[in-house]
Amino acid sequence: MDDLHAINEAVNAKAGRKLLPSIIVSLLLLALVFTTVYYIPFLFGVLVWVAIMLGIRELTRAYKIGGIEIPERVVQLAASVLLLSAWYGRVSGLAVATAIAIPNVLVLILFKGPKDFLKKATAAAFAIFYLAFLGGFILLIAHNENGVARVFTLIVLVSCNDTFAYIFGVLFGRHPLAPHISPKKTWEGLVGAIIGTTVGASLVVQYSLHKSWWIGALIGLMAVITATCGDLIESAVKRDLSIKDMGSILPGHGGVLDRIDSILFTAPAVWFVLELIKHFNLR
Repeated sequence: MDDLHAINEAVNAKAGRKLLPSIIVSLLLLALVFTTVYYIPFLFGVLVWVAIMLGIRELTRAYKIGGIEIPERVVQLAASVLLLSAWYGRVSGLAVATAIAIPNVLVLILFKGPKDFLKKATAAAFAIFYLAFLGGFILLIAHNENGVARVFTLIVLVSCNDTFAYIFGVLFGRHPLAPHISPKKTWEGLVGAIIGTTVGASLVVQYSLHKSWWIGALIGLMAVITATCGDLIESAVKRDLSIKDMGSILPGHGGVLDRIDSILFTAPAVWFVLELIKHFNLR
């Protein structure tokens, strides 16, 4: 028993998080996502909205630690408008809502006074774009006649990337990928992500979306890039604000943002590729 405990602690130390709680939370979240998207799609939309609201709460509080104060409720309201526009107005609604919401939030911040306006305005615009605009593409993927298969594809892509990067990083990780941004990420983990995500994407695209395996392989390679960049962006934000985790609401993961950072960057790319496949009727 002591040996198992020692091995578990060693894995946790190298991976930078507790493995067992992380697995349990991931499985519960996956069950919640697929139950809602399959049986009650609108409830899935609500679930995404809750995640984005919590993410904004975490980000604005992290800003505050870094000396930047922006109106949390105003940003949440703007984000809600973007998500509603994505659900009911599709991509054009999301684009127009973004173009209207961000300038209005900037004006409201200006009315509070010109001190540190550029810092506050940039932080608010980043929060709205990063969470609400990119997150809106999750709704665009789900609110579709083939929404279940599309969401399943997105989840498989991100899960394969995170899982195989984690496993290869723990087992073989020696060379840091971006030591000044995320010391735990390694080139070996990236190789594992490429292998696992390419294979996973080939299978899910072939059997879920009924397209050729090579299309899935290309989507998998794309997802590795977007998911890794999304994770690095969030790590850079945390490092810039001198915090370890965005929150502690999810045991083994940290905050909501620590869980959805890869999805936020991958969802727009997946939506775009699936639209191209549909438009050109690729097989």
